[in-house]
Amino acid sequence: MAETTAGIESLGDLRGKRVLVRSDLNVPLDGTTITDDGRIRASVPTITQLSDAGARVVVTAHLGRPKGAPDPAYSLEPVAGRLSELLGRPVAFATDTVGASASETVAGLEDGDVALLENVRFNDGETSKDDQVRGAFADQLAQLADTFVSDGFGVVHRKQASVYDVALRLPSAMGGLVAAEVDVLRRLTEEPERPYVVVLGGSKVSDKLGVIDNLIDKADKLLIGGGMVFTFLKAQGHEVGKSLLEADQLDTCNRYLSEAADRGVEIVLPTDVVVDTAFPSGDREPQPSVVPASEIPADALGLDIGPESAAAFAAALADARTVFWNGPMGVFETDAFAGGTRAVAQALTEIDGLSVVGGGDSAAAVRQLGFDEAAFGHISTGGGASLEFLEGKELPGIAVLERG
Repeated sequence: MAETTAGIESLGDLRGKRVLVRSDLNVPLDGTTITDDGRIRASVPTITQLSDAGARVVVTAHLGRPKGAPDPAYSLEPVAGRLSELLGRPVAFATDTVGASASETVAGLEDGDVALLENVRFNDGETSKDDQVRGAFADQLAQLADTFVSDGFGVVHRKQASVYDVALRLPSAMGGLVAAEVDVLRRLTEEPERPYVVVLGGSKVSDKLGVIDNLIDKADKLLIGGGMVFTFLKAQGHEVGKSLLEADQLDTCNRYLSEAADRGVEIVLPTDVVVDTAFPSGDREPQPSVVPASEIPADALGLDIGPESAAAFAAALADARTVFWNGPMGVFETDAFAGGTRAVAQALTEIDGLSVVGGGDSAAAVRQLGFDEAAFGHISTGGGASLEFLEGKELPGIAVLERG
């Protein structure tokens, strides 16, 4: 990827200009209540910068996975209210994306005003695989603006109308959030300061194959937890009971263990795990117990790394100068199985160097477990985009800006 991409300053004087901003406002909702506003807060600096510059800011974003048609359950209206609170200024809300309400709302903006369009995925052209269909929708979006700013890092790995095609139609620039994300991720892949430790968790080995392939020769240590660890344990010949297992990845795990040994990379697996006989549910109290990782009972499933392993992971992180963490160590949503994730998060706050939380469930865990976000070097807003960057893949939403 190119080393530099034009920022907002490259767009010149924006006073009176209509600026379409692609933000990532895909936040979890409980009905109409936002349960984690982290992505909204992350979008505020760029929107504020544009508003303060006198631009007429038109924000577009998605929420959830509607099927290309309006669905009240995925309306961005609650987000407009929260965005207004965080900006400290009114945010006009258009009840459609490219229809009459959007046109009227944008036409009514004064210099410095901000508007949010309804969920861009209410239009089937947004995610269409057909270039012409997607392009036709991008044409409609482009008519609402004079320039485009890409600031939704969580979607830059998607070749979608509001991410990719609009950038082909308007003078475009990278927003501050995306620029910061790209800068940090490059520091993880291009001559990272050592020791460099990668911590991977989450449910599936298959979700992390590309990251392991690309980082196994860059990292000094690789710590493995979460549901994915049981495939590694099984590959070592251990029984894993009812734990999550990807049998088709056993050979892959063995290959990683062998490659790491050949390259002098230390792979750290848990030596103990927290198990229960059933996955946590609302109608049953957890019944956790700690067992050796090599002795998981046949009727049990692993739901967290154990306390001995949590301490070992923290010790492995203690002298790190660069850390990337993606994926919780267990079912952190239930306190009985949150200890491993909490220990890793705490260790990252004590890093003397760059600590990066790779978005997604890891970022959610940091907030749910009550950590001060400022204690981490960087918390990514895009789990999937972060992983694809670290896999060495081209991200369409970045590539289109770099090509100009």
